[in-house]
Amino acid sequence: MSTSRRWLVTASPHLGSPESTQRIMWSVIGSIVPICVAGIYFFGPSALLVLLAAVLGALVTERVFGKRGTLGDGSAVITGLLLGLTLPAGIPLWMAFVGSAFGIGFGKVIFGGLGQNPFNPALLGRAFLQAAFPAALTTWPTNTGADGTVFSHFRLDRLGEWAALRGDNFALPFMRPEVVDTTTSATPLGIAKFQGLEEVQKSGIEMSDLLLGSTGGCIGETAGVLILLCGGYLVLRNHMNWRIPVSIFVAVALLSGVFQLVDADKFSGPLTMLFSGGLMLGAVFMATDMVTSPVTHKGCWIFGIGIGALVVVIRYWGGLSEGVQYAILLMNAMVPFINRVTQPRVFGTRVQKVRVTA
Repeated sequence: MSTSRRWLVTASPHLGSPESTQRIMWSVIGSIVPICVAGIYFFGPSALLVLLAAVLGALVTERVFGKRGTLGDGSAVITGLLLGLTLPAGIPLWMAFVGSAFGIGFGKVIFGGLGQNPFNPALLGRAFLQAAFPAALTTWPTNTGADGTVFSHFRLDRLGEWAALRGDNFALPFMRPEVVDTTTSATPLGIAKFQGLEEVQKSGIEMSDLLLGSTGGCIGETAGVLILLCGGYLVLRNHMNWRIPVSIFVAVALLSGVFQLVDADKFSGPLTMLFSGGLMLGAVFMATDMVTSPVTHKGCWIFGIGIGALVVVIRYWGGLSEGVQYAILLMNAMVPFINRVTQPRVFGTRVQKVRVTA
């Protein structure tokens, strides 16, 4: 009696993984939460309201226009949180909602959903808000009290000051409030660009303020060290390609260091460039988006270096004090070309040489 063996032939991959899109997304959300908490700590309830409005706008748009069953994968929540972190705490809530809805609708759903969007949805939503409402996006509420010290320490004698709104959160759509009771301040990048480096020194902003986040700016422009720690968690979980943020940081540090050597009175140094503005948040959580970043390691290095170079160019010579948003979006557009150029040779084949004949 003969026995026959049956072989099951399937396409690769043949090794399964416990990781799924949903698990990765919620892991990223978990790493973003401490940064949100830090933003609320420094900017009070206004930061929480802006974050909630942005998340709500993303969820509603995903539910109405997205594919069935995609609401629970966490991608919309990530978009809402990241967009909220790039906004000032005093922005009207309806703007945060509309910007997040635009990012999901025109940045993801219109291209076919998660995995098919060429641009980072959160940054696309912010670019829309930057173009439509530039004044609101460049009005930075301060996180210090009347005596100039950070008031978000939850001391009972200053709790009311911490709990006060930072701006026009409840302003009606396309309407201005009659009374504006908030204190605004310029960001370190804005002071350096439009007033000069001497004014930055006079403002009393120390490197420790940039590292810990006790400066004016967007909700997520806080606690650079905390952002790095949260990014390190994602690297350990293998949910982030570390080559992208490292290449961005190296490019920014080298280029800004060279320009500082040329004219130290005009150009900010590497540490200021690295820890000011939204570079940390953008490099760690937005440039590393798996969908909109290159698939090859070599491509990730090229992608990151391009972002870092564009950030320096825009910050030094552009019309805006910040350039992370546009640098990442521009390099998102280059990803298909980077993937094509850096595509590795298929095992067992040779690189074909093109012969040019006269």
